[in-house]
Amino acid sequence: MNDHQDLLNKMRNMTKELMDNGPQSATAVIQKALQDAGLASASAARAKVSPVSPAQSTPVMRDLNAPPVAKHAATGLLSRLGAGVGAGVAKAHLTGAAVTIPDGAQFIAGSYANAAGTRQYKLYIPSCYDGQPLPLVVMLHGCTQDPDDFARGTQMNAAAEQNRCLVLYPQQSNSANSSKCWNWFNANDQQRNSGEPSILAGMTREVAARYKINPQQIYIAGLSAGGAMAAIMGTVYPDLYAGVGVHSGLPYGAATDLPSALAAMRSGMAGVPSAATSSAGLPGFNGIPIIVFHGDADHTVNVRNGDQVMTSSARASADKSRQVRSQGRVAGGHAYTRTVQHDGSGDAVAEHWLVHGFGHAWAGGSPNGSFTDARGPDATGEMMRFFYTHKNPA
Repeated sequence: MNDHQDLLNKMRNMTKELMDNGPQSATAVIQKALQDAGLASASAARAKVSPVSPAQSTPVMRDLNAPPVAKHAATGLLSRLGAGVGAGVAKAHLTGAAVTIPDGAQFIAGSYANAAGTRQYKLYIPSCYDGQPLPLVVMLHGCTQDPDDFARGTQMNAAAEQNRCLVLYPQQSNSANSSKCWNWFNANDQQRNSGEPSILAGMTREVAARYKINPQQIYIAGLSAGGAMAAIMGTVYPDLYAGVGVHSGLPYGAATDLPSALAAMRSGMAGVPSAATSSAGLPGFNGIPIIVFHGDADHTVNVRNGDQVMTSSARASADKSRQVRSQGRVAGGHAYTRTVQHDGSGDAVAEHWLVHGFGHAWAGGSPNGSFTDARGPDATGEMMRFFYTHKNPA
């Protein structure tokens, strides 16, 4: 048994100890596992170092929380792992100025519930909307964030005005995850018609029906934990979403429990997931148009995950021999490598933006929101451009 597998087994023992005997016993197990692997000091260092560039003071996004157990137990254990609940997020980011709404536009609150639970949401309706069918973009925030914070940081509402679409911002609840992370690492939350995917898909459909959304132009994107959940949604609901944007996230099937989640965040997932088959009898997953942003200095979610999202999610028709790679740099900002993958017809079906010297943040975002880096490239604008080149079949 190799050291990596041995560590995973020990961490799984920690999870069982937590459920069976409480945090004190589990803490002893995890500390022993970390000491044996020589990771204790490295974990402490990662917890203190911001993954974004030195010029920024944005704190590390804590992109993980344990499956629902006693809050104090999960918080203590994850803090020891350097993956706690993100208490250091600046309050100014979370309780800052209200989202600016232009004349004629609306930013309204709503709620959706089904057998799996209830989630609140915010919906941006652009000033141009007059009952006509428009596209819809679903935006999944990262840990510790909320719809207002995410809207301010990504500036997606301004993009909606420019591109004439509605934007839906689902909100994770503290009761489902005390860090407000989407539970991408729970097996039950990775299936069609189950858990959080069923809530998000149901919410999308309800809003789409109420506002006469063009069913061929529904897209979903997210940051960090939200990016991981966006990859899940595109995989299990390819009939609903015409394109997916994953920023600093992880691929479908990256984890099914706490130990494998921590391992995937640290080093990338072990192997590449096979095509998913929905519980509703849809054909096996054959890929979906996808655009990925990831920083090569991301110390919260390893950059390998960006490559793995592309490998596991890009359409089967994508021809790797038709890749076009280019280099660029934002004026006064970050350099990047952009890889565009085409299918046999020459259509661009996948894009990967590797941003150099970039950490765990939304590229090109506004400092009015948390976890952003204004030095680009413009992830919001590029995602919108990519989305609008793809439609689901009628």
